[in-house]
Amino acid sequence: MELRQLRYFLAVAEERNLTRAAEVVGIRPTSLSQQIIALERELGAALFVRSPAGMTPTQAGARLVGHARTVVESAQRARESIQQRPGLRLAVTPGAPPWCASALWRAAGEVAPEIADMQTAEQLTRLRDGALDAGVLLLPADLSGLQAVTIEDTELGVVVARDHRLVDRKVVRWDDLDGCSLSWFARSWAPGYYDAIRETWSRAGWHPVAVRESAPRRGLFGAELAHGGNIVALRPAWDVGPNDGLAWLPFAADAPRIRYALVWNAADSAAARYRSIAADLVATATPHTRAVLPRGQGNR
Repeated sequence: MELRQLRYFLAVAEERNLTRAAEVVGIRPTSLSQQIIALERELGAALFVRSPAGMTPTQAGARLVGHARTVVESAQRARESIQQRPGLRLAVTPGAPPWCASALWRAAGEVAPEIADMQTAEQLTRLRDGALDAGVLLLPADLSGLQAVTIEDTELGVVVARDHRLVDRKVVRWDDLDGCSLSWFARSWAPGYYDAIRETWSRAGWHPVAVRESAPRRGLFGAELAHGGNIVALRPAWDVGPNDGLAWLPFAADAPRIRYALVWNAADSAAARYRSIAADLVATATPHTRAVLPRGQGNR
């Protein structure tokens, strides 16, 4: 029994007329009749009562209708699933700009993207393996074999709890952080960015009492700052909200910077599409080049 025979059978059962059914399936009436006869022989039962008025399903034919419809519809769903245009496989590193995920959805167009939460190092591996189409990740990074467009470049500031000794400062210098520990992250997540910022604070002469590797989630690092003692974090201004119990303080000078890029495999044939998405992300990005005032202090 073949799938096309079941389609032919359903057409005849629904139209009750061989000529009209042949028009529906796009073959000659004689060919359709031969297919129905072959199906009846295979099943060992008459499926239709033939008369000058048309073709009416027999009891056996009526029973077959439901089964045939299930098989044909299932095959159609399978075909549509296989032929459906796949959505973009995208990733965003934790801590990315808050507008980033929404902008990716808009830029992806009609096909809904699959957006994963993924650390920079893992994104780089997956981009090279072809398991990921494009991703928003931290720079600097090893971009060999990849293409990148910077979509955000902004300064880091010092984040403290509202009972911290530095909270009333309008700006901070690196030596103001002496005696403080740093809430940071595991180097394996983004080695290039980790090393670049560490080089910045070392060059400025600051040596944290301890570097605590913490999860990048706002709620978790906020709790650590609130209850972890004399500890600070280095974050962009957007990471501090008015009700977080935290304050963001800009550096007076030599502020480290955080850069994000949309990155894709240079060998990907859809590179033009990713460049277009990157352009949309750049256009969406909130500018941070103006002077930034301390945030989060007004609700103490």
